[in-house]
Parts: sequence; structure tokens; C-alpha cells
Amino acid sequence: MQSPFGSLSPVVKNLLIINILCFLPSVLFNENINNMIITHFAAFYIYSPFFRPWQIITYMFLHGGWEHIIFNMFALFSFGPIVEYSIGSKRFFTLYFVCGIGAILLQLLVQGIEVYHLVGHFSVPDTLQTDDMALISQLREIYSSPTLGASGAIFGVLIAFGMLYPNMELMIMFIPVPIKAKYIIPVYILIELGLGIGHVGGDNVAHFAHLGGALIAFIMIKIWGIRRPNSFT
Repeated sequence: MQSPFGSLSPVVKNLLIINILCFLPSVLFNENINNMIITHFAAFYIYSPFFRPWQIITYMFLHGGWEHIIFNMFALFSFGPIVEYSIGSKRFFTLYFVCGIGAILLQLLVQGIEVYHLVGHFSVPDTLQTDDMALISQLREIYSSPTLGASGAIFGVLIAFGMLYPNMELMIMFIPVPIKAKYIIPVYILIELGLGIGHVGGDNVAHFAHLGGALIAFIMIKIWGIRRPNSFT
């Protein structure tokens, strides 16, 4: 019986392995060590005391729990190989990492705009004095909340898949009929945009990072001029 991993493309296979290995410390070690890993390798707002330049890469390999990593790795496992085989391993590698970097850069930009809206600067002035607890809470959340996960890069892969195979039918959970990729993915993007703008209470998902990965993938596929395979148009 053939292994389900036997048909995995090389870059996808290595990304799956690396992500799983990077997730193991959260299972094997105590909370203090996990917090230290997040502080050093998750991505923080650029003016946060926790920000380090390498975080724009390392944040992609950390995940916030089993549900987070399972969802991302399942999406990579499902859509990554067909995209990699279509555009080639070198381009897929480039697509994945550039989308991941673009994702966090857009997230940082949005955070900067939020800080500017709150205090009139992209960083909190040392002279700022306020008793507004709501303002203090908002600034503390921006400065101390880490961004982590492969979702921005994964969204890039999804957009590439949708552009290359728009008429491929997909099954979506809780929807009993298959739907073409060209209908599902735009709706998904609109939902992410709405959630990002809406600031739903208790939502700690970096929706603009998802949108950043999606935007970069769209631009890259257009620049590369990659056409849809004829058998799936």
C-alpha cells in the first residue's frame, strides 16, 4: 500500500518536517521555555522591546497550539504539492517565503497605523502621559502580542492554487456540494478582510498577515506569467 506521503513534493515535505520539529518544544518543554522561544522567535511590533529582525522569518515556524498547526499543515499538505509541481520547486520555495515575509510586513504596517491613530506617532513617545486605561490596554496589546504561524505563507499557496486551478472543485466542511476554487477563495479573502477591519472581540488572528500573503502571491504569479494548465481550465 502506497504511503500518502510518497507523492509529496520535496519543498512541501521539508516544510512539513521543519514546522513539526519547531512545534515539538511546545509539547516537550515547560511553559517558561515556550515563552522564551516565543519572545525570541515570534514576530513583535517593530518598536516593541521584543522585536528582533530575524523574527520576520522565524515566526513562520512557530504555532500557537495543535489546532493551529494541524490546520496549516493540512492546507500545505493538500494544496502545496500540486502548486509546487506546477511552478517548480525553486519558485515554490520563493513563493512560500516571500509570501510569509510579505504577510508579516503588512501586519507590522497595520500595527503601525493603529499606533499612529492612537498617539500620533508610529512609536509611543517617552513623554506620553495618560490615564486612559482603554488607550493603555490597546497599546500594550500591540506592543506585547506576538504574531506566529505559517498562515500568511499558506494563504499565498492557496491563492496560487486558485489562480492556477480556478475550476478545480473542492469540498468544504459543512457544505455538502463541491465548489470551484475560483468561488471559494475570493469569499475567503473577503471574510478575512471583514474580520481584520471589524476587530471582533476576542479574535487574536492576524487577518492582515493572511491578506498580505495572499496579495504577494497574486502579484508573484502575475509577474512570473505562469499560465493555467490546459487540462484544468
